[in-house]
Amino acid sequence: MNKASKASRAEAEVPAELRPGQSVELLKELHILTREGRLNQDSRRKLKQVYHLFQFIEKLLRELPGEGAEASLADHGAGKSYLGFIIYDLFFKQGGAGHVYGIETRAELVEKSRALAARLGFDRMAFLNLTVAESATAAELPPRIDVVTALHACDTATDDAIAFGLAKQARFMVLVPCCQAEVAACLRETKALALSRTPLAELWRHPLHTREIGSQLTNVLRCLYLEASGYQVTVTELVGWEHSMKNELIIARRTGQRKAGAAERLRELLEQFGLTSLLETRFRLA
Repeated sequence: MNKASKASRAEAEVPAELRPGQSVELLKELHILTREGRLNQDSRRKLKQVYHLFQFIEKLLRELPGEGAEASLADHGAGKSYLGFIIYDLFFKQGGAGHVYGIETRAELVEKSRALAARLGFDRMAFLNLTVAESATAAELPPRIDVVTALHACDTATDDAIAFGLAKQARFMVLVPCCQAEVAACLRETKALALSRTPLAELWRHPLHTREIGSQLTNVLRCLYLEASGYQVTVTELVGWEHSMKNELIIARRTGQRKAGAAERLRELLEQFGLTSLLETRFRLA
């Protein structure tokens, strides 16, 4: 078989789910594709989530000056940096400007991502072994970041990403929260005394309901906090529930107009549920 025939056969075997221009080599390096260039069921689900998120992010990037040609994007809780690499490959690679920053606390994952970026020539990607809190003042990052993302950042890591976005005056934040345990733990401890004699207390009487109510309440508080901090907020699904149970997508667009009503409702909710201590940690209002 000649080289042209081999190339044609290889192209025909590339899974139809891949977006045009997507680097097959990258997806093999990320172990999304097998060495033979195939997708297993788990990888197909993971890739679908990342592609759906990329569609939202790409639209936002194109709203920036020059259609995002010089945009900066920070990916928090980057892990193996699936999201950051795919965004760079599909959006940033063709241009001569713009940067993607992957922020991750596990040093071994940061080193692997740095090595992969070097092999692929993704020279406008940087990987930082920092906590989200440390990254807000780190010299390796610019004073402002256009887009902040956090895909399945566990528990309070999403709140840290929001704090980072506020500090960097991010134009957009794209968040898919995961494992919101902090508020549920507070509910178990305080029992929301102000509501304990009302029928609403039934919402967290059982441990499973406490966890679910805690998760829902956490995201409601986050949305109010973003609105109170000058952002317009949209909440939607990332993908179908059959692909992921952690499926809530929060998109925040900076307007600079702080909503006093959102701040007041946030305070009232925290008071009603016995969570006012969070005003000093997670939801510091101006």
